[in-house]
Amino acid sequence: MTEKQREEGLELLQSFVQPWHTAVAAPAEAQRKVLSTLLKGYAQTGYGKTHGAAQIETIDDYRRAFPVVTYEEYKPFIQRVMAGETELLLNEEPIGWAITRGTTGDESKFIPMTPTDLQMRVSAGRAMLNYVVSNGCYEVLEGANLNLNFPSVIGTVNVGARELEYGYSSGIYLKHVSAFTPIRSVPTQEEIDALGGSKSIRAWEARFELAYQKGKGEDVTMVGGVSPTAILFGRYLRRAHHVYPKDIWKVRVMTLGSVPGINTREEPALRALYGGSVAIREIYGATEGMFGQQRDNRRAWVPNYDQFFFEVQTRRGIKLLHEMKPCELGSLIVSTPVLARYKIGDMILAFRPPYFRCIGRDRWWTPLDYAWGEFMTLNLGRL
Repeated sequence: MTEKQREEGLELLQSFVQPWHTAVAAPAEAQRKVLSTLLKGYAQTGYGKTHGAAQIETIDDYRRAFPVVTYEEYKPFIQRVMAGETELLLNEEPIGWAITRGTTGDESKFIPMTPTDLQMRVSAGRAMLNYVVSNGCYEVLEGANLNLNFPSVIGTVNVGARELEYGYSSGIYLKHVSAFTPIRSVPTQEEIDALGGSKSIRAWEARFELAYQKGKGEDVTMVGGVSPTAILFGRYLRRAHHVYPKDIWKVRVMTLGSVPGINTREEPALRALYGGSVAIREIYGATEGMFGQQRDNRRAWVPNYDQFFFEVQTRRGIKLLHEMKPCELGSLIVSTPVLARYKIGDMILAFRPPYFRCIGRDRWWTPLDYAWGEFMTLNLGRL
């Protein structure tokens, strides 16, 4: 690699992470800009026009005009979008659908995706790229990222007269990160998708075997995906091939999401399987968007203030996420290009700015479960 190529590569990496850092340094200003952009989009939709999006000038105006809404309350609108009334919630034509894995309810949630929404999903690569830039270890990107994600395409759904694909968000994130960043993944998302969308044990063993066969001849330096799946893959290798991932690869960094406690409860298993020196970076996202990622060795994530508008329902009322005090708890409310003031159902714990953790679903026992986990891991609230 020439010096010029190295400089161009560094500039590209910086372009992915710098907007995040800039917004974190001035969250109030960043959030005002994001809300202004979102309102322009909402003003072009039926839902936004009903709530007077075009006339809103301040955050207080927004709160008065738009109610906090759960998925169940949005569901009738989403069903109408699926029937062809796309302008009801969207200011762009949908190009696909993301679905949940059914882990937070009895059935999967369907979330429409627009071109703008898909561009934002590339932020799923920020944790990995920020690790490379912060540590100056650009050689990590010369290796491969082991893809242990769910399928990005598992079927089609009719939206009016159009037929659009739907799939799991983790696979969708990976597909777009691989397309728009220097991160190269094995197997490719298309190879995973070709195996089908079943969640059966046999289907997962087929995906794991594909990952092993495609990856065993590669210099795998990165692992990305869902944390429990990464653990299951390591155990599969031991059972099926009598090796651990650390016996085959020298993984430098893992960017993982989906469950609380990745840096505490899950850390011992991850290090035992992938190596004691592997850097673990948590990502916090959902089917609706990628909301934050771990920035450094402090074991908490930092919000994407440059992309989403964040509020929190606390005991003292609704406040902006960046206004939370250390040790304060609340239920997260996000505004995305598709969903305005959406109560996602996650409980957020604030540390000193700009660090947060999602400690679980918004249920009364979640703080107790979190406290027990901190005690059992001897973490006791430490970053």
